[in-house]
Amino acid sequence: MFTALAVHFAAAALAPALVRRLGRGAFYLLALVPAATAVYVAVLGPQVIAGSPVVEAHPWIPQLGMTLTLRLDALSWVFLLIVSGIGALIFAYCARYFSDSEPGLGRFAGVLLAFAGAMAGLVIADDMMLLFIFWELTTIFSYLLIGHYLTKQASRRAAMNALISTTIGGLAMMVGLLIIAHDADSMLLSDVLQRPESVGVVALVLVLVGCATKSALVPGHFWLPGAMAAPTPVSAYLHAAAMVKAGIYLLLRMAPSLELYDSLRIAAAVLGVATMVLGGWRALRQFDIKLLLAYGTVSQLGFMAAIAALATDQAVFAAVALVIGHALFKAPLFMVVGAIDKSYGTRDLRRLHGVWKDAPALGIIAILAAASMAAIPPLYGFMAKEAVFTAMHEMGGWGLPVLVGVTAGSVLTVAYSWRFIAGVFPGEGGILERPVPVLFWAPAALLVAVSAALIPLVGALNTVLHAIVTGPFDLHVVPVLGLPLLASGIAIVGGVLLALWADGFEALQKRVSPLERPWGKYVDAERGFRSFMRGIDLVSVKTTAQYQRGSLPLTVGTILGVMIMLAGVLILTRGFWPQNVVAFHHWSEAAIAVLAIGAGIGAARSRRRLRAALLLTGSGYAVALLFMVAGAPDVAATQLLVETVVTVVFVLVLRRLPTHFSIRPLKRDQWSRWIFAIGTAIVVCLLAVYAASARSADPTGPDLIDAGYEIGGGHNTVNVTLVDARVWDTMGEIAVLLVVASGVASLLFVTKSENHVIRVRDVNQTVPVWRRSQDADLPDNITHFDATPEEADGNRWHTWLHASKTLAPERRLVMIEVITRVVFPLLMVLSVYLLMAGHNHPGGGFAGGLVAGLAVTLRYLAGGRFELAEAMPVQAGHVLGAGMAIAVLSGAAPLLWGGGIFDSVVLHPVVPVIGEVELASALVFDIGVYLVVFGMVLDFLRTLGEQIDRQQEAELSAH
Repeated sequence: MFTALAVHFAAAALAPALVRRLGRGAFYLLALVPAATAVYVAVLGPQVIAGSPVVEAHPWIPQLGMTLTLRLDALSWVFLLIVSGIGALIFAYCARYFSDSEPGLGRFAGVLLAFAGAMAGLVIADDMMLLFIFWELTTIFSYLLIGHYLTKQASRRAAMNALISTTIGGLAMMVGLLIIAHDADSMLLSDVLQRPESVGVVALVLVLVGCATKSALVPGHFWLPGAMAAPTPVSAYLHAAAMVKAGIYLLLRMAPSLELYDSLRIAAAVLGVATMVLGGWRALRQFDIKLLLAYGTVSQLGFMAAIAALATDQAVFAAVALVIGHALFKAPLFMVVGAIDKSYGTRDLRRLHGVWKDAPALGIIAILAAASMAAIPPLYGFMAKEAVFTAMHEMGGWGLPVLVGVTAGSVLTVAYSWRFIAGVFPGEGGILERPVPVLFWAPAALLVAVSAALIPLVGALNTVLHAIVTGPFDLHVVPVLGLPLLASGIAIVGGVLLALWADGFEALQKRVSPLERPWGKYVDAERGFRSFMRGIDLVSVKTTAQYQRGSLPLTVGTILGVMIMLAGVLILTRGFWPQNVVAFHHWSEAAIAVLAIGAGIGAARSRRRLRAALLLTGSGYAVALLFMVAGAPDVAATQLLVETVVTVVFVLVLRRLPTHFSIRPLKRDQWSRWIFAIGTAIVVCLLAVYAASARSADPTGPDLIDAGYEIGGGHNTVNVTLVDARVWDTMGEIAVLLVVASGVASLLFVTKSENHVIRVRDVNQTVPVWRRSQDADLPDNITHFDATPEEADGNRWHTWLHASKTLAPERRLVMIEVITRVVFPLLMVLSVYLLMAGHNHPGGGFAGGLVAGLAVTLRYLAGGRFELAEAMPVQAGHVLGAGMAIAVLSGAAPLLWGGGIFDSVVLHPVVPVIGEVELASALVFDIGVYLVVFGMVLDFLRTLGEQIDRQQEAELSAH
């Protein structure tokens, strides 16, 4: 089963290319995928019907009890056969419905096949979270299919309505499934339903909300008729045979639990009856035959929901029979509508006539399918409806009022079935110049033939249905005398009379319809939904304007204020002061804390931006000292290096900002800021104290020390934890660094980044960079302190740094150049040492990458942007990409020798002269971390440094 799903999605990915190459004929090839699934399911039929479900399971998230479990039992077998069998015919129908020039045809084919895979996964998923994933995938794919005509506003609006409506219900269903899994202590539906009493009423209500929105029950029914803006194959598949059945499927699946709650059964049944009557009522007002069938689908979904809501064994039996019947008559009817639309160029009842004479094959298909929909004996639709009426009658009690309601709905069903046939097929004809191609109506004819074949094969069908639920009930070709047969007769006779009284009924509808009243907009579901969405947009706009208006103090103050209120209330109501709090372990900690606090207050009070940045750095350095005093050299070194890099970034950015901060705020604003600042500090400190004292389990630190040495092969527990035990955390962190670096580059390089690194040899060295304007009054000993080649011999013309000659003399600091020339190689060696030694001594890839970044930063500060190119003549993106690739490959490599992702191996090779060396495979991952961190710093220098240099040089040149 996993293979079948994988083939669906793989073929969906290839579909656009196949359509580009083969045109619409590719649909025949793609139809083989659901057809093969249908054959596979049919082969498994005897086993499943005999009571032996097919189960496939693979571990997913064992810690949460989640497995990728698929289960094919009798109920899912019926639904999967409908989804795959009708899906194959829909693809064959698409090959004639669309033309080769249809815009976006390849995308449509891929999405439709992916939808078929998602729907197949939905009906066989046993794990509830897997079921939810497939549930939402069907929502997403249906959104794309409904909105296929991108240029039409109606398509885009209908797609959005369907997406939002079904997604809201899907999220409610997800919460309900999680509650069920928690209460039942299992994520598998099969386990849960063995103990139906484990499903609580709240969880069941949430699941029913998802079912109702998916299957277009009142009041969320409006999205389905609007979805008729999609191509007709979408209507024939999603809205007749597949997606809208998902809610009915889950309702049937939850029947054992639903049967325990009479109030929920009554509510769901009333919702179904209301939907059935409303859909039939609205269908009789439509002139667009596709819209007529759409409201008919709404009505039939209500019918199926009403019987499924009864949740008795006999009701489930009848509901499944009705689901089969609906798929077999509604999909062909939509196909007929598509063929008429393509052939006649209209779907308007008032303009269509004589289709029977022009296309008798379409007439036969439509009449048989519509008669089955109207439950005319002895067709299959009649047998299924008799089973439904019988189940309601046998239930008794409140099942009888439901029977009255669905009988009224059935009267409307007969009437709109008559309206469809009588409005389209009688007449003189002679409009079509050539007949409808056989391949255009053959898929619909095959479905009608299957429906007709079920009449003599009713015994075999009863066997299938009894595999789902057992009991003394069957489908009967010859009806049994009684109240159900009387209800069917009333429905048929009443429907015919209503159809004959069409004009009078239309006038009655206009008189009593609330939509014709001034207050009608308040009861119209679609208008109400649009008003609701406009209200949300309005509230969003006003809220955004109030709280996100570009004021940094307001934004930060709002965030901190909410945190103070929430955390403060928690501390005051549930907090307690722990007894083991120690203020300071050593007097030096108090002294360092005073320095940190003083630097923080000084930064807050500073008027100059640069001074504030340096004071913030001083506060960070003080925190690094605290880490060092506490015996955490690794953390202290990382803090020190990070603070240094951040300071460099601050300085680079501050070049484009005013020297001073803006004018001080008003007095009351100053007081509010101090309140927020002090309140935040108090709350954060208290939370830290309480969190440390609220430990309920033994700390894992001591265990990590031994495990780090025995498993990870290292004495530095911090580094071994980062690159081995918690490697996934580190992987996520370097991925974030990659995204941050890319984001900064995107903001600075608005158009595009450099295609290559410009080095000293690529520029005109006679034009110094950062040259002041020509009229600057500077002494000659500043602007001419270098000897020219003509004035000097030997080595005197060589500079300490490669790119120093590109700088204007007044911009150079020879002392810094000398220091950089000496310190740079030492820093690079130190960075490599930290990388290699980090497994056993303080260091690691993160610290090493920061040191390498600071070394290159020193080259840039001393020699300018061309010196940066000489120090690292590659793009930062290449370094970042190489680091991420190495990190990923180091995790995947163990799979080659049968290990797991990120499994560690410790090797002890013997190196000549040096002797035995211990090497851990985690070093490869650490190299990736090193390169990502180094690449991030390099990217900052290229964007915030080199790019701003160019802007400022251009401004100086302009003056």
